[in-house]
Amino acid sequence: MKKVACYSLCGLLLAFIIYHFIAGSREVCLPVSKYYNYDHDLPLLDSVRQIKDTTDYDLYYLTYRSAHNQWVTGLLSEPENAKRPMPVVILMHGLGDSKTVDYIEAGNKYLLDAGYAVLRIDICNHGDRHKYDYDFDLINGYRYWTRDMVAQTVFDLRRAVDFIETRKELNADKIGYMGISLGGIIGTVFCGVDQRIKVPVIVLAGGQLNLMFGKKALSKETRDFLSFIDPINYVRAISPRPLLMINASHDDVVPPVTSKLLYKKAKQPKKIIWYPARHHTLPIDKAYPDGIRWFDKYLRNEER
Repeated sequence: MKKVACYSLCGLLLAFIIYHFIAGSREVCLPVSKYYNYDHDLPLLDSVRQIKDTTDYDLYYLTYRSAHNQWVTGLLSEPENAKRPMPVVILMHGLGDSKTVDYIEAGNKYLLDAGYAVLRIDICNHGDRHKYDYDFDLINGYRYWTRDMVAQTVFDLRRAVDFIETRKELNADKIGYMGISLGGIIGTVFCGVDQRIKVPVIVLAGGQLNLMFGKKALSKETRDFLSFIDPINYVRAISPRPLLMINASHDDVVPPVTSKLLYKKAKQPKKIIWYPARHHTLPIDKAYPDGIRWFDKYLRNEER
């Protein structure tokens, strides 16, 4: 999230120290999780069109209706030789990218080769859903629009699970999630409010988003503004489902301290893996196999 990391390290640490010793473990009073309730019976009006049929996998382009009458675009990949119904992983991209960006295409292949179906959707106002060129910025400019875009994608992901439940070839009891950067931040909120995700893998993400506001980090206005999109308010709700976090120790976009705070807030079972890398140099040839081993152990219940 390039424009999210716009504060100095000194300001971040100062805000963290103040927050830790003054605010302590105080919870947000707003019923933030209830914000993401929606009408499950709302017709999906989904459309699924096959666009590729190979000896290894089938690829489908799909659209469906989400909450607030938003239309979601996605891709569903199904390995040919996997046993039906298949376990499925929802795979999400980061800020400014789309469901077909190179590192998501790479993840799609890793997961297909491991026998998982893969559902990829575009974050709100990304990819095929792009309409506006407003800057993504939670501090200045279109900050309410930015916040609402994040929140809308949580609804979109919940509707993605509704879509999975309509597909007889997919096992709705074995749904995993793997989100990267903004996809990891949004995904932590999503997995906290939707118990149908059995195994979350969160990559290059952090919590305590108020720290980006510097001197205003502890104000009630800041905390209330961020309350329903800050992963720190949802990560505990993932337990007792097993959470894996994968992070870069030299991350220059999502400060490692925010990842540590998010992990500390999470309950067991949990695990965190650190790579000596920056945000854009995380070794995906290692990170994806890490995630697949986690899915194999807890989603498919087998060791790889």
